[in-house]
Amino acid sequence: MKMTRLQKEQQVIETMIRLYCKGNKHASGALCEDCQALCEASKTRLAHCRHGEQKTFCGQCKTNCYPPILRENMRAVMRYSGPRIMLYHPIMALRHALHI
Repeated sequence: MKMTRLQKEQQVIETMIRLYCKGNKHASGALCEDCQALCEASKTRLAHCRHGEQKTFCGQCKTNCYPPILRENMRAVMRYSGPRIMLYHPIMALRHALHI
């Protein structure tokens, strides 16, 4: 079964949240409460995205789908995990960047 663009986006976001949580909060690999809430919010946001398959990826979207505190948390995740995802999941990162 082929994944849609939004499903791929969700997979990347979840991976980035896991990298952030492991590097900053819980080395055990389990998501902390805050990161779990952020992960759930991202799933809900993508499921109701009005831009759907037309956008490139969420990081470039002009619509602010998150409440302010979650938006700041997601920015922290992206700043931390963005450079690191190439080391942990290079194929996923390349597919995401190339939109395939």
